[in-house]
Amino acid sequence: MEKNYVIGIDYGSDSVRALLLDSADGRELGESVFYYPRWMEGQYCDPGKNQFRQHPGDYLDGLEYTVKDVLGQAAGSAEYVRGIAVDTTGTTLCAVDREGTPLVFKEKWKDNPHAMFVLWKDHTAIKEAAEINALIEGGAFDDYTRYTGGVYSSEWLWAKILHLLREEEDLRKEAYSWVEHCDWIPAVLTGNTRPESMYRSRCAAGHKAAWHEEFGGLPSEEFLSAVDPLLAGVRARLYERTETAEKRAGFLCPEWAEKLGLSTGVVIGGSAFDCHMGAVGGGIRPFDLCKVVGTSTCDIMVSPYDFMKDRAVGGICGQVDGSVLPGMVGLEAGQAAFGDIYAWFKRILLWPLEEFLDDDEQKKAIRKKLLPRIEEVASGLPPEENLVALDWMNGRRTPWTDQSLQGVVAGINLGTDAPRFYRSLVEATAFGARKIMERFMEEGMEIRRVIAIGGVAKKSSFVMQILSDVMNRPILVAESLQAVALGSGMFAAVAAGIYGTLEEAQKAMGCGFAARYEPRPDWTDHYQKMFCKYEKLSRLLDEKYFH
Repeated sequence: MEKNYVIGIDYGSDSVRALLLDSADGRELGESVFYYPRWMEGQYCDPGKNQFRQHPGDYLDGLEYTVKDVLGQAAGSAEYVRGIAVDTTGTTLCAVDREGTPLVFKEKWKDNPHAMFVLWKDHTAIKEAAEINALIEGGAFDDYTRYTGGVYSSEWLWAKILHLLREEEDLRKEAYSWVEHCDWIPAVLTGNTRPESMYRSRCAAGHKAAWHEEFGGLPSEEFLSAVDPLLAGVRARLYERTETAEKRAGFLCPEWAEKLGLSTGVVIGGSAFDCHMGAVGGGIRPFDLCKVVGTSTCDIMVSPYDFMKDRAVGGICGQVDGSVLPGMVGLEAGQAAFGDIYAWFKRILLWPLEEFLDDDEQKKAIRKKLLPRIEEVASGLPPEENLVALDWMNGRRTPWTDQSLQGVVAGINLGTDAPRFYRSLVEATAFGARKIMERFMEEGMEIRRVIAIGGVAKKSSFVMQILSDVMNRPILVAESLQAVALGSGMFAAVAAGIYGTLEEAQKAMGCGFAARYEPRPDWTDHYQKMFCKYEKLSRLLDEKYFH
């Protein structure tokens, strides 16, 4: 039998990972992870300002390292690689010149954060997002948020572009266009980086740039100029046409073929955001709710056209034709922080250790053991109702995005210890997840299964059990720890012509499920009471404190 291998590449918030897959059965032949060096050092970031930037050099170094690494793990595999596809976080965008080169690669811009890729969780554009929403609410223009949940977010393309243009006068002169991370990597691999002709992702455009066929593509020039004259002309240098991710972006260019040790006959597939490709890797079907559980969460559904009809789901992060599975409407929601909240708590507890302990090996051992030990103790605690937290440490993405919100923990007393505090944070993230499920259901969406993928889903049974209890739903956890990269591999297999549809690729390459969490009746009753407190605290603070 002829061998047909594919490579799925997944760009996350901290690292890029690659999977070398046998397309016949999804068997993993090689796996590699590369952590972004500049990002790990905290370069170009200022969490106090909600500024999170990344250097594209980290992306390219990681691409070359991981692909060569997985090929090295399977000797002789390079000649059988037929396709590569990529997913990334988003909106993660960057200013580029006429050739599609990020400005940061020019000497003048080499250390300027505004010339870096602006990561999805950068919330420096809250003011700009508010102005976009206010203009739409005025009623003089089309409602460009109709298919993005009714609100435009500071995490998304237009708000971020406007913020950068306001911050950096020289950027207005030298930024010819703007690229999404998920568009730029296929452009680099194919050698077609010119903004006018490079591949542009339907997923990115629809969910984050308010692109929709009903509007003739992107929001009108008149609307954008009315938001701010600085946006005048930007639309014309972006794109009109978009493609779904199973389409070919092109073939591997000679430069990158030589770097990676592959042939120029390798197909480069289209791209999408990590959660959307991850849902495919996790086995999503119509009316499944697939939760990508990591630093944040992304909640994905797909629905047939005849069910959606003219339905526009409010309060989510968009519904886009073909953003997940071609021929269906993909719907996205999510939480702006999930695992990031646990990591924040861990950093607080470790502050004395980092400050006073000199032994690096001891530090490493304690870091590794800290949260597992806290979870072990927390899992044995009886139900308590005094502590309730809000999961808004990085703002609220869904329902009804509002990045100005902040986290809260209420009910602390002198008996509150680290395991109790931590459990309140885990419960808060579970309550936020339930709010998302209920938002879909309130709009008439049917939810048949709940699937979870991602690092937290695989690594913490404590978190997943509480999530099942709070949502009062069974939760299936995908077998593969790298379900997102697996999804990218499935898209690569379709783009390369190995399979005719993604459903065929899912059936052949799917990983199945490793665990099933069932809600515990005693705990669901307890969490129903706690959820009511969560909702009451949410309403109180949203209305009286934050606004």
